[in-house]
Amino acid sequence: METVFSKIIEGSIPSKKVFENERILAFYDIEPAAPVHVLIIPKKFIASMNDVAPEDLPLIGEIHAVAQQIAVELGIADSGYRLINNCGPDSGQAVPHLHYHLLGGAKLGALVGNSTSHA
Repeated sequence: METVFSKIIEGSIPSKKVFENERILAFYDIEPAAPVHVLIIPKKFIASMNDVAPEDLPLIGEIHAVAQQIAVELGIADSGYRLINNCGPDSGQAVPHLHYHLLGGAKLGALVGNSTSHA
């Protein structure tokens, strides 16, 4: 399936890359929700977390390791950050390609509404 992310992976849409290897691409979000807002995506097309197969689990682990590395490199590992994956329309997943949002660089608000349960 062709998505904005597949076009970024192939290079037909430019991005400000933070990390890239054969399996993963990370780049700055063009509409940041925090001072640091990086999107981390697998180059393999996986529509959402619901579509992750057992053979994809090493890739998911590698994405998490890359997120840790990027957090250190961007100076947000010690102060804290969020790694968010939205799955499906009710979550706000706008692009049907598995992706993670790495957010940090400031004190972040509640995840949903006025909830303080995630403090």
